[in-house]
Amino acid sequence: MPHFLLRLDPVRPDMHATGPTQQEAEAIGAHLGYLQRLMEQGALLLAGRSQILDQEAFALVLLQADSESRALALMRADPAVTQGVLSGELHPFRITQWRAERPALG
Repeated sequence: MPHFLLRLDPVRPDMHATGPTQQEAEAIGAHLGYLQRLMEQGALLLAGRSQILDQEAFALVLLQADSESRALALMRADPAVTQGVLSGELHPFRITQWRAERPALG
Protein backbone atom coordinates (compact mmCIF):
# COMPACT_ATOMS: atom_id res chain seq x y z
CA MET A 1 0.00 0.00 0.00
CA PRO A 2 1.38 3.47 -0.85
CA HIS A 3 2.78 5.72 1.88
CA PHE A 4 2.49 9.48 2.30
CA LEU A 5 4.36 11.91 4.49
CA LEU A 6 2.31 14.75 5.89
CA ARG A 7 4.02 17.85 7.25
CA LEU A 8 1.85 19.94 9.56
CA ASP A 9 2.76 23.51 10.48
CA PRO A 10 1.02 25.83 12.94
CA VAL A 11 -0.86 28.53 11.06
CA ARG A 12 0.02 30.96 13.87
CA PRO A 13 3.84 30.69 13.94
CA ASP A 14 4.23 31.53 17.64
CA MET A 15 1.55 29.09 18.84
CA HIS A 16 4.10 26.81 20.55
CA ALA A 17 6.17 29.65 21.97
CA THR A 18 3.27 31.61 23.48
CA GLY A 19 0.88 28.73 24.06
CA PRO A 20 -2.30 27.86 22.21
CA THR A 21 -5.51 29.85 22.44
CA GLN A 22 -8.57 28.02 23.76
CA GLN A 23 -9.75 27.38 20.18
CA GLU A 24 -6.30 26.12 19.13
CA ALA A 25 -6.06 23.84 22.17
CA GLU A 26 -9.46 22.34 21.40
CA ALA A 27 -8.51 21.82 17.74
CA ILE A 28 -5.23 20.14 18.75
CA GLY A 29 -7.11 17.88 21.17
CA ALA A 30 -9.48 16.88 18.37
CA HIS A 31 -6.47 16.41 16.07
CA LEU A 32 -4.85 13.98 18.53
CA GLY A 33 -8.11 12.01 18.79
CA TYR A 34 -8.31 11.92 15.00
CA LEU A 35 -4.77 10.57 14.74
CA GLN A 36 -5.63 7.87 17.31
CA ARG A 37 -8.61 6.80 15.18
CA LEU A 38 -6.43 6.71 12.05
CA MET A 39 -3.96 4.50 13.91
CA GLU A 40 -6.74 2.14 14.98
CA GLN A 41 -7.95 1.97 11.36
CA GLY A 42 -4.43 1.15 10.13
CA ALA A 43 -3.93 4.37 8.14
CA LEU A 44 -1.45 5.99 10.56
CA LEU A 45 2.02 4.50 10.91
CA LEU A 46 3.80 7.27 12.80
CA ALA A 47 3.11 10.75 14.15
CA GLY A 48 5.21 13.21 16.11
CA ARG A 49 6.31 16.80 16.36
CA SER A 50 9.53 18.69 16.59
CA GLN A 51 10.58 19.81 20.04
CA ILE A 52 11.48 23.33 19.01
CA LEU A 53 9.07 25.98 20.25
CA ASP A 54 9.63 28.82 17.78
CA GLN A 55 8.24 29.52 14.31
CA GLU A 56 10.20 26.54 12.94
CA ALA A 57 7.99 24.04 14.85
CA PHE A 58 6.34 21.33 12.75
CA ALA A 59 4.84 17.85 12.98
CA LEU A 60 5.17 14.81 10.72
CA VAL A 61 2.61 12.10 10.07
CA LEU A 62 3.30 8.95 8.06
CA LEU A 63 0.15 7.57 6.44
CA GLN A 64 -0.64 4.59 4.31
CA ALA A 65 -3.57 4.88 1.94
CA ASP A 66 -4.85 3.30 -1.26
CA SER A 67 -4.17 6.47 -3.24
CA GLU A 68 -2.88 10.00 -2.98
CA SER A 69 -6.44 11.29 -3.21
CA ARG A 70 -7.39 9.18 -0.18
CA ALA A 71 -4.35 10.43 1.78
CA LEU A 72 -5.26 13.99 0.82
CA ALA A 73 -8.81 13.41 2.06
CA LEU A 74 -7.43 12.11 5.38
CA MET A 75 -5.29 15.24 5.72
CA ARG A 76 -8.16 17.56 4.87
CA ALA A 77 -10.43 15.80 7.39
CA ASP A 78 -8.03 16.49 10.27
CA PRO A 79 -9.87 18.79 12.71
CA ALA A 80 -6.82 21.03 13.22
CA VAL A 81 -6.55 21.48 9.45
CA THR A 82 -10.28 22.08 8.92
CA GLN A 83 -10.30 24.61 11.78
CA GLY A 84 -7.29 26.47 10.37
CA VAL A 85 -4.94 25.77 13.28
CA LEU A 86 -2.51 23.62 11.26
CA SER A 87 -1.68 23.72 7.58
CA GLY A 88 -0.80 20.47 5.85
CA GLU A 89 1.51 19.52 3.02
CA LEU A 90 1.27 15.98 1.65
CA HIS A 91 4.09 14.14 -0.15
CA PRO A 92 4.15 10.66 -1.68
CA PHE A 93 6.78 8.78 0.30
CA ARG A 94 8.71 5.56 -0.23
CA ILE A 95 10.06 3.75 2.80
CA THR A 96 13.45 2.23 2.02
CA GLN A 97 14.51 1.19 5.53
CA TRP A 98 12.30 0.10 8.41
CA ARG A 99 13.37 -0.93 11.89
CA ALA A 100 11.52 -4.13 12.78
CA GLU A 101 11.34 -3.51 16.52
CA ARG A 102 9.48 -0.54 17.90
CA PRO A 103 11.80 2.15 19.29
CA ALA A 104 11.33 3.37 22.85
CA LEU A 105 8.99 6.35 23.06
CA GLY A 106 9.75 9.31 25.24
